Amino acid sequence: MANKTRILIADDHAMVRQGIASFLNMSEDCEVVGEAADGVEAIEAVKKHKPDIVLMDISMPRLGGLEATLEIKKHHPGTRILVLTQYEDMMYIKRFFKAGASGYLLKKAVGEDLLTAIRAVKAGKVYVHPSIASGVVDGYLGIQKGELLEDPYDLLTDREKQVLKLIAEGHTHKEAADILNISVKTVIAHQTNISEKLKIHSRAGLIKFAIQKGIIQID
Repeated sequence: MANKTRILIADDHAMVRQGIASFLNMSEDCEVVGEAADGVEAIEAVKKHKPDIVLMDISMPRLGGLEATLEIKKHHPGTRILVLTQYEDMMYIKRFFKAGASGYLLKKAVGEDLLTAIRAVKAGKVYVHPSIASGVVDGYLGIQKGELLEDPYDLLTDREKQVLKLIAEGHTHKEAADILNISVKTVIAHQTNISEKLKIHSRAGLIKFAIQKGIIQID
């Protein structure tokens, strides 16, 4: 079939990627063009494969789904992001849509839900898994009424959000610099800015903030 939807799967579990790829490749209108095991690989794979849609997990090593989404939408605005995750927390949903995601789907969804979501997103629509749709509407209405307080996390730039995740996960400045392809000096400068904006001046404090905000998960 011509004009198949080109899909990249970003998930840190190989079996999950393989299962989704096998299912989608059986569909007449989908083609899996690449896979990524973390956010850094996802960013590189988008450059290489130029997919129409990225199926993006949230919790991944190095850069997570949110950090990767911010980077991808900045440099490849035409690539649509469909979040595929186990997390139903409204905090994640709001952040991803604010970052430019086009859909949010739970992994517990059956195969047909995934195809429905992909087709909706490809058509330029926004897709939200039915089980969380009411929460999304409630959150939107809350925003309209001005009920939500500003999230300190939103004070950070896209790059600062990436650095925060890496620092909170225990990466050294050198490791973070290598992952982000920037200098150690720049990483330190970003960390200083993060500390000033969040008014948190210790690594332990940044780790606590990252856990509370769901930026990193503790197994």
